[in-house]
Amino acid sequence: MENWDEVRTAYQVARLGTVSGAAENLGVHHATVIRHIDALEKRLGVKLFQRHARGYTPTEAGEDLMRVANATEDQFGQLLSRLKGHGTDVSGDLVVTSLAMLSQQITPLLAAFQEVHPDVIVRYLTSDRLFRLEYGEAHVAVRAGSAPEEPDNVVQKLTDQAMGLYAATSYVAAHGLPQGPQEYGRHRFLGPEGIDSRAPCFRWLREAVARENVVFRSDDHRALGYALASGAGIGFASVAHAAQNPDLVEVATPRPEWSSPLWLVTHVDLHRTSKVQALVQFLKSNVKAGLL
Repeated sequence: MENWDEVRTAYQVARLGTVSGAAENLGVHHATVIRHIDALEKRLGVKLFQRHARGYTPTEAGEDLMRVANATEDQFGQLLSRLKGHGTDVSGDLVVTSLAMLSQQITPLLAAFQEVHPDVIVRYLTSDRLFRLEYGEAHVAVRAGSAPEEPDNVVQKLTDQAMGLYAATSYVAAHGLPQGPQEYGRHRFLGPEGIDSRAPCFRWLREAVARENVVFRSDDHRALGYALASGAGIGFASVAHAAQNPDLVEVATPRPEWSSPLWLVTHVDLHRTSKVQALVQFLKSNVKAGLL
């Protein structure tokens, strides 16, 4: 059916028996009701009502439409009740998305959030692809880099993720530590395969370290993390992650230009729902506690 407004109008006429009653119930002019009925009958090729002085009486076809429309209205009423319930409960599916490089920090926080709200089913999607909140692909996105500018999204600064340059103790045992940038040419580094990464720390790496010294390359940030832990070379990690991994040795003091801003992004239609607000506030509180 191309126009559900016409069906809804016909249902109200069948239920109330008059054009004026349907018009008052729908909050439209009576001429609109007549136009909808005429258009619907023309589109279906069947008479839905017998017109008479006292009003409109449904034909057999009109009775069929009324039964189906009545059942549909009941189902919509039940759906709205369920949706209103979801709006007040912290339960059901909660879809969160971020870059894979953030999964080591975000995953424990989502698990902790689920301990507080056990009725939530967390669906954590990590990808370099930008999930579209306006298409319902996610409830909450944690994004890095410049502030997102998509219309109808609520964007909040979460934190600046401090990044540091580290090496595993196994690497230090085998190669020592550089005493400054002048010794970087004698060391092995980890970095992206592509040379156009927009991450601030990798932009610095391109300028400070010769490409031939970047001996382990991958655009998978998890792979770079595993390589760092395995002693394959000197690489970047978040300061929060390094603090939880005593096997990592600081190579250079973290610089402000290495940090990357993180943003919390929600769609305006879902921003005020209880489960979205619960997660947003939970992440913010953990940022204040220094856990992200």
